Amino acid sequence: MTAKPTQHNTKVIVDGRAYVVEIEDLNEVPLHVAVNGVRHEVVVEGIEASSPGSLPRTPAPYQAPTHLSAPAAPVEDVRSPMPGTILDIAVASGDRVCLGQTLCYLEAMKMKNAIRAPRDGVVTAVLVEDSQLVTHGEVLLTLE
Repeated sequence: MTAKPTQHNTKVIVDGRAYVVEIEDLNEVPLHVAVNGVRHEVVVEGIEASSPGSLPRTPAPYQAPTHLSAPAAPVEDVRSPMPGTILDIAVASGDRVCLGQTLCYLEAMKMKNAIRAPRDGVVTAVLVEDSQLVTHGEVLLTLE
C-alpha cells in the first residue's frame, strides 16, 4: 500500500488579488490543484512527468487568518477613458453599486458619456466634482 501524497496549501497573489492554492501532489504531472476551491490541471513548462520532486521548492503551508471572516475586496480605481468635463455624479462614498451601473457622466467632444461600474462593489471614494476638468487616465473614484 502506497502512502497518500501530502497536500500542499499556499497563497498566491496575482494582480493584487489573493488566491488559496491547494496542490494535491507535487510529483504529479500535470499538477492537480484547487484555486479558491475550483479544481484545475496545471502543466509547468520544463517539468517532466518522470522527474519526481522536480518543482524547485515546496510552498509553505498557507494558514488562513483566524481573526478575519472574509478577505477584504481589492480596491479598484475607475479612471477617465478620455479628457473631458465631469457631469452629474450619480454616486457617493459608501454607495453599493452593480456591474454596469452609471457612476457619473463625462462630457467630451460635446458628447455625454456614461462612466459605468466595472464590477459590483462599494464606492470608497469619489475624487471628482461636477464641472471638473479631467485628463485621460485620471482616477475618478475607487471601488472596493
